[in-house]
Amino acid sequence: MPRIAKSYVRIVDGFNYFVGRIMMYSIFFLIGVLAYSIIAKQAFTIPPFWTLEVAQFTLVAYYLLGGAYSIQLGANVRMDLFYSEWSDRKKAWVDSFTVLLLMFYLGVMLFGGIESLLYSIKYNQHSASMWRPQIWPIKAIMCVGIFMMLLQAISELIKDIATLRGEQL
Repeated sequence: MPRIAKSYVRIVDGFNYFVGRIMMYSIFFLIGVLAYSIIAKQAFTIPPFWTLEVAQFTLVAYYLLGGAYSIQLGANVRMDLFYSEWSDRKKAWVDSFTVLLLMFYLGVMLFGGIESLLYSIKYNQHSASMWRPQIWPIKAIMCVGIFMMLLQAISELIKDIATLRGEQL
């Protein structure tokens, strides 16, 4: 494999691993927000109205920013009925085909996400809740997460091509 491909895989895998490990611990922030909501509701009999949306936004960030890490670890859902019995070369053929479909899907999602982000910024879009936070920050996180998954999908394609060529990365 060319040096640039090896460097790309090393940089993207390293960055996504780092972000994924950080996002893995954001679940504790989510638990804290929900615990505060429960305690505040019991103590003051009026639930803080912002906690549900903060929990939703945290879960979106957790899911989307951790998506590339999940792809990198192979923790995504796949049909293991036949896959586990295949040789590494056959797995690489199938994975290289399916990663192309994934890249197309992520490209369409990224395009739609950017359009939605620009709309939110242009019209200063707010949530319809009582708290009314701006929506563009979570849409920006969504676009970054999808972009990171797209970069990781390209990295996986490069690894599959290396496997098909009998090379190690």
